Formats: sequence, structure tokens, C-alpha cells
Amino acid sequence: MYYWNTYNLIYNMKHERRENDISMARPNNKTTKQGQFDFILFITVLVMLGFGLVMVLSASSPSALSEGRTSYAYVTTQAISAGIGIVAMLFISKIDYRKWAKFYKIAYIGSIVLLLAVLIPGLKYDSHGATRWIKTPIPGLSTFQPSELVKIAMIIFFARYLTEHKAHLHTFFKGFICPLLWIAPIIAILIFVQSHLSASVIIGMVVVILMLMAGTKMKYFVTVGVPIAGIGGIALYILAKYFEKGAYRLARITSFMDPWADPTGDGWQIIQSLYAIGSGGLFGVGLGNSTQKYLYLPEPQNDFIFSVIAEELGFVGCLAVILLFGIFIWRGVLIAMKAPDSFGSLVAIGITSLIGLQAIINIAVVTASMPNTGMPLPFFSYGGTALLILLCAVGILLNISRYQKQ
Repeated sequence: MYYWNTYNLIYNMKHERRENDISMARPNNKTTKQGQFDFILFITVLVMLGFGLVMVLSASSPSALSEGRTSYAYVTTQAISAGIGIVAMLFISKIDYRKWAKFYKIAYIGSIVLLLAVLIPGLKYDSHGATRWIKTPIPGLSTFQPSELVKIAMIIFFARYLTEHKAHLHTFFKGFICPLLWIAPIIAILIFVQSHLSASVIIGMVVVILMLMAGTKMKYFVTVGVPIAGIGGIALYILAKYFEKGAYRLARITSFMDPWADPTGDGWQIIQSLYAIGSGGLFGVGLGNSTQKYLYLPEPQNDFIFSVIAEELGFVGCLAVILLFGIFIWRGVLIAMKAPDSFGSLVAIGITSLIGLQAIINIAVVTASMPNTGMPLPFFSYGGTALLILLCAVGILLNISRYQKQ
């Protein structure tokens, strides 16, 4: 009888562990129900896509013509990426989000490989002095920026990692130090290999949000995290000031403090952005009537597209953009709150934070509220890689919205 009871106990323990493992890949019908995805979120994304394509066409036409191309060159590429992205978003929205948890280790290793791939001769692609892209044979997507995919991969990795170690997140070492040790190699590669500080900052911020939401204590970030960030900032300053490593970052901070100190150099872009915003007034000068996009504002279809929106559509247009992002964040947080498990909740809050933070930082930069970081405006700025991957991420978010607690 003793051995029989022992056998039953061991069997039940193994069975329970197996059920816990497969629950990450299959919804539990007792606690969740599958339905339609969040229609409000879906429509909001489509509206931002349409709005963004119109503004890319308006903002990019002078630049395209000056390069000897047709005025539709940029918007055509963006439209192709948007079309592929919508199809991918709808397809991914039907894939059970728990299945992504199985590939979290592959996501981490693959991220490191992709980030280092920009060093491979014949594969890497340089633009404006930065090596952040790799060449692809895909029509309409000739270059690919690995850091955009790494942002989503890190969300999946940390959502699974934090879920597995949830019982230890209140401790200093396992709940604070260990997660930071996992993110450190990614940040180091981005800064020293790709000189991509903006991606490092946004990934770091999203990981911190995930850690806090998962259960890491705030006091660890206040007492240890802030000093570490300060030391990192000082290190970057020393490298820029005395070793000319990333000196352009120091110039961006200087131009932010006083852009008119060098109005034809480092301060040129932000000054032209402010001219555009100031010219727009309440209702703008009219769609297509921007003056600053005529080679005054460098590449207005990219990071500073919000300036063109402000000039052509005025305060009302800017408010509409901010309202759209506000709706997106609201629906994303709601999906995270209703997710049936910790993994789904963390993935949802991670994707929502990623898009929301990028929008906030971009708008802050173009309004001279913070130094230039090279952060694009999600769904609006020109960039096929970023748009395609963001839409795939929204597909995951839509799938999570199909499940809710009963």
C-alpha cells in the first residue's frame, strides 16, 4: 500500500507539471473563452496606417523629386510594406499567442545573431554613417533593420522568463540582477556595434516596465537602477568627449540646450521643426502645403513627420494623432488586464509600451522637449521594416484580445 501511494503521488506530480507546461501553448477552456479580436484596436491601427500613408506622400514628395525619383517613390514602398503587414497581422492574430512562449530561447539567441549580422561584409548596409541594416532579396523591402525585430523578440523572451521566475521576482538577485544580466549583452551590442542608442533606450525601458509589472520591487530600481543608469550616461559622455566614440550624441544634447547656437549645423533640424510647428497654428496651412518639407527639414518623411503634420494640419491634426495613440494604449492596457495568464498579460503590456513610448519620445523630440534620439513615429514614419514588424506585433496583441477571463 505504501509503494502504491508513493507511485500515485509521483504520477500526479508529473501529470500536474505536464499540464502546467502545455498550458502555455493551449488555452484553458475552463478559465478563458475565445472570441473576436479587439475591433476598436484593429480599426485604430487601420486609421493610423491610412493617415500615415497620406502624410508620407505629402512629406516625401519634394525629397523624392530631388533624388531624381517620382513623387510617389516613398509612399509606394510604404504602401507595399503596409499591405504585407496587414496580411501578416491578420494571419498572426489567428495564432495562439501561447505558442510564442515555446520559442523564447530561440528569440534571444536569434536576436544576438541578427544584431551581429550587420558586421558581415556583403550582407551589411550602411546609411548616413550607421551600420544598422542588412540586405534582403525581398521586393519592396531591400533592407532590413534587425533591431526592430529584436524589440519584439525581447518582449517575448522576458515575458516568458519573468513568468517562469515569478516566485523569485521579489528578491534582489533573481528578481532584479538576473533579468538585467540577460538584457546587458543586447544593449552592449546595440551601442558599440550599431551605435543605436535609441533602440537600446527603448528596449531597456520596455524591459523595466515588464519587470515592474511582473513583480520586481520598485525600490531596487530607485536605489540601484538609477545610479547604474547615471554611471552609464557618464561613461557615454566620456567616450564622446575624450575618445570621439558617439560624439554626435553629445552634439545632439548641445543643440537641444541651445539650437540657435549653431543654427546652420547641429541645431538646423530642430529649428526647422519648430518653424513647421509654429507655422501650422490651429488648423494648419492645408494638406500638401507645407513649406519646411521642401528640403528645409531633412528627410521629413522619417523621424520628423510629426512636424509636417503640425504644419499642414495644425494643432487639430496633432491632437488627432495623439488621440489615436491614446486609444491604442487604452485598448492595449485593457487587453493586458483581461489576459488569461501572466505571459499574455506581459506580452500585451510590452507591445503596448513599445509603441506608446516610441510615440511619446518622437513627439517630445520634434517639439524640442528632449534631445534628438532618432526615434520614428509608429505607423506614420517612413520605414518598411519598422512598419511590417509593428503590424506583426499588433497581430499578437489582437490574438491575446481573443481570450479573456470568465
